Amino acid sequence: MSNKKKKRKRNSWRRIDLHLHTPASADYLDPDVSYLAILRQAQSKGLDVIAFTDHNTVAGYQAMVDEVRQLEWLEELGRLRKDEKRRLADYHRFQEKLLILPGFELTATLGFHILGIFPADTAVRELEFILRQLNVPPDKLDVGSGEVGATTDVLTAYRVIDEAGGIAIAAHANSSHGVAMRRSGLGGQTRMAYTQDPHLHALEVTDLMRRGRRTTARFFDGSRPEYPRRMHCIQGSDAHRLVRDSNDRKHLGVGDRVTEVLLPEVSFDALRDVFLSNDFSRTRPYRRAKARQDYIQSARKEGATIVQDFHAGYTKRGGRRYAILADICAFANTNGGTLYVGVSGAPKEPPPGVKNPWRLAKTLQHEVEQRITPPLEVTVDVQQTYGPARSQGQKVRVVRVVVPRGEDPPYAIDDNKIYVRSEAETNRAVRDEIVNLVKRAMAGPAALAAGEPAGHIEPPRTGVEIAETEERKGKLYHTMRDLRNGNEVKNVTRKSARRLWHYAITQAEEHPVDPGQVEWHRVIGVLRVRKHAGRARYDLVQRDNGKLRVYYGVTEDGIHGRWARLLGLDADLPANG
Repeated sequence: MSNKKKKRKRNSWRRIDLHLHTPASADYLDPDVSYLAILRQAQSKGLDVIAFTDHNTVAGYQAMVDEVRQLEWLEELGRLRKDEKRRLADYHRFQEKLLILPGFELTATLGFHILGIFPADTAVRELEFILRQLNVPPDKLDVGSGEVGATTDVLTAYRVIDEAGGIAIAAHANSSHGVAMRRSGLGGQTRMAYTQDPHLHALEVTDLMRRGRRTTARFFDGSRPEYPRRMHCIQGSDAHRLVRDSNDRKHLGVGDRVTEVLLPEVSFDALRDVFLSNDFSRTRPYRRAKARQDYIQSARKEGATIVQDFHAGYTKRGGRRYAILADICAFANTNGGTLYVGVSGAPKEPPPGVKNPWRLAKTLQHEVEQRITPPLEVTVDVQQTYGPARSQGQKVRVVRVVVPRGEDPPYAIDDNKIYVRSEAETNRAVRDEIVNLVKRAMAGPAALAAGEPAGHIEPPRTGVEIAETEERKGKLYHTMRDLRNGNEVKNVTRKSARRLWHYAITQAEEHPVDPGQVEWHRVIGVLRVRKHAGRARYDLVQRDNGKLRVYYGVTEDGIHGRWARLLGLDADLPANG
């Protein structure tokens, strides 16, 4: 059979709620509710996948399974009453339409909550064994309490759930008992570890419906230097009752906070594959309003960043095709990222699209395989966008390239051309940057940055600093320090400098800092604020041991601690949803 006649599995948006409690949780608010009623409510909400996640127990899931088995046994014996026959028929009907997954909500050390979700055919005894591995006491396995004493630590819990084949999700991460909760008392290094661990598959957040820059999903989009791993963010109802409490909006019912997931089929494996992938367009908050959702247009509004960029042109003419390859190479050498081909980064412009997107996708995949070394697995597919709403644009197709953060840098085009991503720019790597990429590969996964020492103000985490300047034969040579990663590049001249470097060098050479022109707040201050590509960029100054340090082109992603208070920005994790 030819490839043209082979049927692709068609992806469809499916509604999931992976955080449901049952009467097996001690704090459940409707203790007389039946498990059948929970399934009926899930179906009425249009859900396709649900998970029972009671506190430190699988007793709720076990109770439902036991009830079905008891009814089936009575059916075999021919002893079913009329009402029992109807209940069994309802269970079978719901089981055909709903994927019901077993799981639990673990209370880890320090009180953090973690969801473990498992395949539907996982034996209850196996799940109880996992809970015992997580140090839930035997006498607490059927209690359903959120308080079970000293269990295991957060990172071990992620690992145990993952290695058992489950999905590990940080429950209500930005809210109470969440690993990313603001002002939780965690040090910076610990909070980074709890939200960036490779065994963690997703963050459940309470503000996924919110739009804008100050949301948890945007915080964990891979653009922040200290949180370089982009995280899948989902939402769940955390229902402790059947329907929403009309007197307390925080007490949600089944299916009151739902995530949509793009799946080829409704199965646990398909769901887990989404969370293991680098494709972040396959999850979105379910909105009852039928307004058209165009995630590519949303990305255009965010603009080019260290983890995404846009190419309206894609032909070989003018080097456009090579520029796409250079971006792919640069993403692999930096934080990974997503590239959209056939659309510009100007959100008000109608997108031109790609005339033959499938051919271009195949071509780009082939060129990555043939020209980028070492081997790099990227996802190339075809997506659609409408462009700005006011343009009444028609649907156009664009090619999307999803690039992972490479595990074996440096990556090169044609064996010797190495590129890196510097904020929203792709540049040819210089010697010092290549050395740093080699060191990264030799060191393995990057160590987490330490928190800010008491009494010391760390520099911002984006932008550039001129660390040193040397004059040779009347020419100035600068050492540029990248504030995002601390890398230093020596012997940079005004002529050889990149865009941000050139700006910093020009300012330093032509407009030396006058302390009297700085808006000081004790030992830190603001030199100037400017707009670039629609985003604020700050030139900041710090007095450090008698030395004046100047940080050029700092973006909001790099603002933290006292710098945030200086600028009136709340750069910490978003508030509870």
